Amino acid sequence: MNAATEIKSSLRYSFAVDTIKSAGDLALSYFSNLQTLTVEKKGHQDLVSEADKHVEAFIREKLKLHFPNDQIVGEEGGSSLSQKNEASRFVWVIDPIDGTANFVSGIPCWTIVISLVENNNLIAGFIFDPIYKELYTATSGGGAFCNERAIFVSQSESIREGSIAVGFSNRSKSGFINNLVHQLVEEGGMFYRNASGALSLAYVAAGKLLGYCEDHMNAWDYLAGQLLVKEAGGLVEKQNVQEVLVNGGRVIAATPAIFEDLKRITEKALE
Repeated sequence: MNAATEIKSSLRYSFAVDTIKSAGDLALSYFSNLQTLTVEKKGHQDLVSEADKHVEAFIREKLKLHFPNDQIVGEEGGSSLSQKNEASRFVWVIDPIDGTANFVSGIPCWTIVISLVENNNLIAGFIFDPIYKELYTATSGGGAFCNERAIFVSQSESIREGSIAVGFSNRSKSGFINNLVHQLVEEGGMFYRNASGALSLAYVAAGKLLGYCEDHMNAWDYLAGQLLVKEAGGLVEKQNVQEVLVNGGRVIAATPAIFEDLKRITEKALE
């Protein structure tokens, strides 16, 4: 049994699949009753709803029941990494609702994201779109899948042959997104934004988009998506997972043919 097969046959993998689907059902129950949803503002263009909090709490409770010694990094519940926990080599990374602004506005473009890290190595990623019932999964060395069907990045050879997803947040550097979009259009490309970085990365992995770039994302937003792109045959920037868990990082992910062009465009936009 190779490492990838071992991961997919593990209790943690099956747990993640079952839990993310159940969490999706819970999130949908809130999405169907938005008129009663409580929403708070964490910062500029940064929202959190009771759905975010309750979905993450649901996942955390499941983890504590089944894997009490594992550590957790979550968008709403914080991180246990600072706590000494010698008994576990596993870290779960959770984004209960990626695309909260869409969610609270009734826009059906949001996901639930779970990543699994073992000994500072990203070994599995799960992105679930409850609206379309699409579960994207990837394991290190084991390929990428949507609803258990293998997916692959686009075979397009040029940035002119499709769309590049762009991300933007209140952590983005001033002028970055303007420069980026301008540069993409100047070189014959087209930009795309759906306000869910995880879903955009899944679309890159599935060949629907050519690439994705953002000057900073948090670990819970992109680790799973990066693994999906890599396992679907794409390229991503090499990063230290341990550092990303604490500080996040820059994200550039694309088909092999356009990765260097997208990296060059992104770096020029940051100048």
